Amino acid sequence: MMKICCFFILLLSFQSCATKKHTHIRQWAEGIQSATEKKYRVSQNSKKLLYTKEYLFTRNGRIKYSKTNDSLGNIIQETQKRLWFVVESYPDKENYYCKTRWKPGQRERISCYTRKQFKQNEAIYQYNPDGTIAKITNRFPPFFTQFFDYKHNYLSKISIKAVNDSLIDEIQIHCINKDEKGNCLKEIRQYSKSNLQEEIDFYPKYQ
Repeated sequence: MMKICCFFILLLSFQSCATKKHTHIRQWAEGIQSATEKKYRVSQNSKKLLYTKEYLFTRNGRIKYSKTNDSLGNIIQETQKRLWFVVESYPDKENYYCKTRWKPGQRERISCYTRKQFKQNEAIYQYNPDGTIAKITNRFPPFFTQFFDYKHNYLSKISIKAVNDSLIDEIQIHCINKDEKGNCLKEIRQYSKSNLQEEIDFYPKYQ
């Protein structure tokens, strides 16, 4: 399960490659110039920082640059938007060059390569008409699909299923606090099968 959780963190970063507006994907209000996101593992009234992610957005709500640090402050990933692709940089392996290709039916195929054109990962993103994610199918190991459910126009559940359609885990999502623009500043995620609990704190800065 830890492998799935770690890969899930990378998939959230992977969304920065998408041509859809990141603010629409994450249901954030327009006008965010930059933001900081902190994710914690919650256990017995204590919190352990998992990562800190900093975003810098373009005017149209796409990610221009992002940096992810671990709990000790070490950089574990950086992304930088170029004209036709996104560069993902890591401290311990080659850069990835991620391309997004639009497919019929509100879908995008996001593929990442090394400079030598070796494909490292690929996922199919399917969107709802409002720009939010309907599901993400990972086409590299570990193979699984995430299904996104919404309630009262807010993400309420993510179901993670294996290729044989068996349930790996289910994440219940609750927004605890919102700002005046409607952005969720504190979110609690409860994993039903692994019994994990996480907290995501969001600090936006507006234009």
